Amino acid sequence: MIVRIPSLLDAECLAEIRQQLKEAEWQDGRVTAGFQSAQVKHNLQLSQSDRVARAAGELIVQALERNALFLSAALPHHLYPPLFNRYEPGMAFGAHVDNAVRQVPGTPHRLRTDLSATLFLSAPEDYDGGELVIEDTYGPHEVKLAAGDMVLYPADTLHRVSPVTRGVRLAAFFWVQSMVRDDGARTLLFELDASIRGLTRAGADREALLRLTGCYHNLIRRWADL
Repeated sequence: MIVRIPSLLDAECLAEIRQQLKEAEWQDGRVTAGFQSAQVKHNLQLSQSDRVARAAGELIVQALERNALFLSAALPHHLYPPLFNRYEPGMAFGAHVDNAVRQVPGTPHRLRTDLSATLFLSAPEDYDGGELVIEDTYGPHEVKLAAGDMVLYPADTLHRVSPVTRGVRLAAFFWVQSMVRDDGARTLLFELDASIRGLTRAGADREALLRLTGCYHNLIRRWADL
């Protein structure tokens, strides 16, 4: 399931993060790549210990905690601290699959990467190329969203970033360990939750809504992997 999260960041928060990134010290993005990914990765990235990355990452986490669409789609259990990358003309990231497990920096904790997320920080008119291309059963999907929008997708999908040919592409990215490991089960729960919300707005029968809500929570009890 590929889900677009529109306007995760409002204009004020987006401007603050972009201002912070102007003061950042970028390094070779291959530093954080696995062996296979490093062969096809050509971008710049902030160190995970960088004060700018930590401050901007905290703003993103706060926005995620307030976003009902993200919470419904991801059913997050653990969140990897957001990272930041920068693509300049000629830079790209070839086809790869994200590592299945990530060590959370500075802690003994490991996180299973059920979902990958890319949060666009540059406006699409500010650069050419740089599309995130996600391949699933139905073929490749090109994603190039407005600044402040985010895309959420299964971490086991093959994906790549097309070469940037003009301007600068800034983005944040991170991984989510979901309470529900299986993508098909998460999709069903997401669609059921959306139906419940829609029926509630439409003023549907309260008893029927309670039965649907009970079904939703019973499925989470059955599928949750905590």
